[in-house]
Amino acid sequence: MKAYPYTVMRCAMLFSVYTAARPGEVRYAEWSEIKPDMWDIPAEKMKMKRRHIVPLSSQVKAVLEELRPITGTSRWLFPSPRNDGHCMSENGVRVALRTIGFTKEQITPHGFRAMFSTIANEHGINRDVIERQLAHVEGNSVRGAYNHAEYMPERVRLMQWWADYLDVLSQ
Repeated sequence: MKAYPYTVMRCAMLFSVYTAARPGEVRYAEWSEIKPDMWDIPAEKMKMKRRHIVPLSSQVKAVLEELRPITGTSRWLFPSPRNDGHCMSENGVRVALRTIGFTKEQITPHGFRAMFSTIANEHGINRDVIERQLAHVEGNSVRGAYNHAEYMPERVRLMQWWADYLDVLSQ
């Protein structure tokens, strides 16, 4: 992915895989939501209509530093190159993945989330931490009614571990 020639789309692909966020969340990400150590996604943008915090790994921060001089004056992290004032197309990252040679059977933007979950689970990460990072709601209604834990310290460690893991794979 790092070799993709169009900087903004390459950054979008990296941001997607490093954060394991839903494609729509990435597409509609705004600079105003980016804080020094987190991406603070408002409830109205989330599938479950609940505010979501994504801890930023050092790798995501580097992607944002590269991106800021290019799109930092825009509302969007990933603005449309063709439609002024709009965010990138819903197919932007998918098309970029196909352009660099990945088939739909190999990976999709949403598949980054499944990859994150599978690998984190295989490495023994607490499933509650993984599910909270994915912004999933507890399926057990009784447990969900009582457990409101955010697991933030664990999620910060998880997201840095994940980014480091991906970097090792890409070498």
